[in-house]
Amino acid sequence: MSFLIVGLGNIGSEYDGTRHNIGFEVLDEIAKRYKANFEPDRYANITEISIRGKKVTLIKPTTFMNLSGKAVRHWQSVGKVPNNRIMVVTDDINLDIGKLRIRPSGSDGGHNGLKNINLLLGHNQYPRLKFGVGSDFPRGRQVEYVLGKWGESQRIDVDRLIEKAADAVEVFVARSLQEAMNAFNG
Repeated sequence: MSFLIVGLGNIGSEYDGTRHNIGFEVLDEIAKRYKANFEPDRYANITEISIRGKKVTLIKPTTFMNLSGKAVRHWQSVGKVPNNRIMVVTDDINLDIGKLRIRPSGSDGGHNGLKNINLLLGHNQYPRLKFGVGSDFPRGRQVEYVLGKWGESQRIDVDRLIEKAADAVEVFVARSLQEAMNAFNG
């Protein structure tokens, strides 16, 4: 039984700690818990762990956000992972900071990473964990906002919420999507 967990973000130190890279940070937290290290591979930095005896491949696409679908499609194919065992972890400006929302499927909501995944997979029928980053930006400044770093006061809460998001991924793998939704949507 194989799972594919995808954290969305952009590669490069200039993107470290930005709102748009929250998917990478959640996967880093999971890897840390299992003492796993990411290694460069095709379209992604990748590591494998086991959660309750279930094989889990963690990937952080190196294709940049807008081409994330290349990495997802490739690693889904390599691992022969069914759609319901993929989870994409991403930022969401439509949710308040730190709010988590897990869905079994859905639209891209204007998120370019999800848009590309939906396009290249040919559907949107895979679970996703959306991490709220808020929308405290003036009209037309969305890109600057999501590529901006968290404020110092926000960072403390964000670190705690990253741990909560990692917990949600573990529940998804170890138990079920429904249990993760029941426990963490709110």
